Amino acid sequence: MSEAQSVNDTSGTARDLTAFQQNILMILAEEPRYGLAIKRELEDYYGTEVNHGRLYPNLDDLVDLGFVNKSELDKRTNQYELTEDGYHALVGQYEWTLSKFVTNHDRAQDIYDLVDALK
Repeated sequence: MSEAQSVNDTSGTARDLTAFQQNILMILAEEPRYGLAIKRELEDYYGTEVNHGRLYPNLDDLVDLGFVNKSELDKRTNQYELTEDGYHALVGQYEWTLSKFVTNHDRAQDIYDLVDALK
């Protein structure tokens, strides 16, 4: 059973996603990728190996939820791309996170500084 099946109440909402699934969406927010490229990004982030048996069921669940599109690059390779719903799921998660984190002007300024550094 994948992570989504273990925590998702089948409502299909972003709040039901695991942190692992949110990280997959975040990787796909940058650009579409094939499975092994997503795996490498996750391994870089976690600093440890990500098992195929964890990654691909979660990708399939994200496709089923409508947050990711899956297309065939060739007979052995699939490409995954963030959908508009996936994008909105990420924005919604950040909105909630920021509503809890940004509690004063100094914290807000820290966020502005982070965004400015990425420009």
